[in-house]
Amino acid sequence: MKILLLEDDLILNEIIQEHLLERNHSVICVFSGDEAQGIIYSQTFDLMLLDVNVPNINGFELLEDLRKNGIKTPAIFLTSAHMLEDIEKGFKSGCDDYIKKPFELRELDLRIENIKRLHNISPSNNIEISNKVFLDKDSLTINNNGNTIHIAQKESEVLEYLIKNRNKSVSIEELSINVWAYEEAPIASTIRTYIKNLRKILGEDSIINIRGVGYRFNS
Repeated sequence: MKILLLEDDLILNEIIQEHLLERNHSVICVFSGDEAQGIIYSQTFDLMLLDVNVPNINGFELLEDLRKNGIKTPAIFLTSAHMLEDIEKGFKSGCDDYIKKPFELRELDLRIENIKRLHNISPSNNIEISNKVFLDKDSLTINNNGNTIHIAQKESEVLEYLIKNRNKSVSIEELSINVWAYEEAPIASTIRTYIKNLRKILGEDSIINIRGVGYRFNS
């Protein structure tokens, strides 16, 4: 998994980073809210681990801003804010889980595994699309019952986002924000072309068009 870690305590940041690296995660470490904000809008992550009491923009405000702007990346708060109203504020801002400090690293592992299960995050660069059909993010191929089909980088990223959000409808705007981040946003017809190409490979019913809303991956 590619993880963003926001923690302003230098020692704790290093401890968590080393632990995650030992478990074969890719980790980007930041120490302030505005630093995290800039990176999140320019890169794609599988998970965000966010401290709350950090410089410039606190974790609650950061996540609330990200959610308002269409960033749906799963987030876990790691914080010493223990009061019930803090926990309530954390979940209202859009977090997926809330861990109170101090915590055991094993607990963090368990919470991360649960996020992977809930959001269908693959531990490798092979993502299961359906039975015997896989997306290989490294080679940019779809393996369909032994047949290998090459696809474009953005087609791979669009498909991955739809798969991870398979339980809801995704608008063209949401795809643009999350797949292109700070790159120049594509026109709507470009995204429609990617969807059309993916349907040719996976079948017309693989991605459903929800009129007036967007698209939903059909598993």
